[in-house]
Amino acid sequence: MTPLSPHLLLTLPVAVPLATLALCALLHSRPRAQRAVSLLGSAGLLLASLLLLGAVFDGAVIATQFGDWAAPFGISFAADLLSAAMVVITGLMAVAVSVYALADGARERERAGFHPLYHGLLLGVTGAFLTGDLFNLYVWFEIMLIASFGLLVQGGTRAQLDAGVKYVVLNLLVTTLFLLGVGLLYGLTGTLNMADLARSLPQVQNQGLVATLAVLFLLAFGAKAAVFPLFFWLPAAYHTASAPVVAIFAALLTKVGVYALLRCFTLVFAGVHGLIGPVVGVLAALTMVTGVLGAAAHYDVRRILSFHIVSQIGYMLVGLAVATPLAIAGAVLYVLHHIVVKANLFLIAGVLRVAGGSYDLKRIGGLHRSAPLLALLFVVPALSLAGLPPLSGFWAKFVVIRSSLEAGHVALAVTALAVGALTLYSMLKIWNEAFWKAPTALSQQAAGAWRDRGRERVLLLAPVAALAGITLTIGLWSEPFVDFALRSADQLLGHEAYTQAVLGNAAPVTAPPAPPEELLP
Repeated sequence: MTPLSPHLLLTLPVAVPLATLALCALLHSRPRAQRAVSLLGSAGLLLASLLLLGAVFDGAVIATQFGDWAAPFGISFAADLLSAAMVVITGLMAVAVSVYALADGARERERAGFHPLYHGLLLGVTGAFLTGDLFNLYVWFEIMLIASFGLLVQGGTRAQLDAGVKYVVLNLLVTTLFLLGVGLLYGLTGTLNMADLARSLPQVQNQGLVATLAVLFLLAFGAKAAVFPLFFWLPAAYHTASAPVVAIFAALLTKVGVYALLRCFTLVFAGVHGLIGPVVGVLAALTMVTGVLGAAAHYDVRRILSFHIVSQIGYMLVGLAVATPLAIAGAVLYVLHHIVVKANLFLIAGVLRVAGGSYDLKRIGGLHRSAPLLALLFVVPALSLAGLPPLSGFWAKFVVIRSSLEAGHVALAVTALAVGALTLYSMLKIWNEAFWKAPTALSQQAAGAWRDRGRERVLLLAPVAALAGITLTIGLWSEPFVDFALRSADQLLGHEAYTQAVLGNAAPVTAPPAPPEELLP
């Protein structure tokens, strides 16, 4: 256990990106200083997150209240194994993408305010992982939306503005839906603290109304996570952003939605899972299938990878649908593995555009000769995404599929296996078109420029190699990661430690009494 207080441990992961955002904004006219502060801020976030994980690694849950109000009335922050791990991997992605962003196109992005917006996004993401009440989760979602919209339209092209409008309109509709659910839930229980809701909602007499509210939150968080049929905004928007922007989007934005689903449906709405679980199972299967079919149909690398985000979200939903300790552990392991692999594939796509000349697979080729290290580094996350042993994706898929079979959800397991095969097909298509086939005239021209980019090549390939190393580590040294996922699942499903840490001995807010029978229609 670290000697730092829980209040400081929970404040630092939010305070660091907030301070970095402010400093980067002040240094807007000094790009070199701004880059240094941005990189230091990302490293500071990673350090703060590691301290937080160290404090909860033995299974403890820590919580604090801001504003000098006791729970459930104060602003609660809490960290258990899952939320701390999500903050750690956010810090890790922050560092990797910060290094990568120093290379190709850095000056253009900086003129458009990349660094303040980037740390604004990190601020929203870490706040969402640590908050202990639903209204503040809504506030963090809004911060993420503002920052991500600014990052998405940075280039100012027509395609980016079109994608940005679609992105922000859908997200505003989703957050409105979320806010409506928050208001109804407060009217029903008188509280929005998640730990207090876990105690209060089972006391509500009308459990049908609770299930209806759960569906409302499933829609709101499902749209954030790009679940079928609400995923269309993702492939329509992601393919227009620059490589570092889309990499951090792919790593974190949809995972905040998945995290919110896992947190709420194992804590707040745990009592209605019997009603919601089958719906989540159907959505998981449809999300996997539609996502992978979209990926198989395209030849633009960013569109292929965008559709793969959708299909892989389906695997995470399988864990929530089955909801056994092993299934939830599978979902946790899948989230952690996928953040690393998917961010890395988008970073590689950016390098592929620089070294090959285009994102369009039909226009490039021969990169296994002109960029052999890139070819080697592509193989690791590509095969991991497809689920081949002994990489991280194999263990994540193995745990999810095994838990489905053990719980009798054979259809989900078969769907997951078939989608894995189609994922491998998509990865082989990228390999054959970009790396293996004969070089095109465009790729030959780009290859010469690629060889001349000495410093830029290091900045582009170093984070890619580091993330590939993490993927190999999870795959070859899987036992500690699976054990961590199992302990996280036990904490999520047995949430007494979480509620005790947040509320202490405070009595739950009592749900409003039911109206007298004579007043009922």
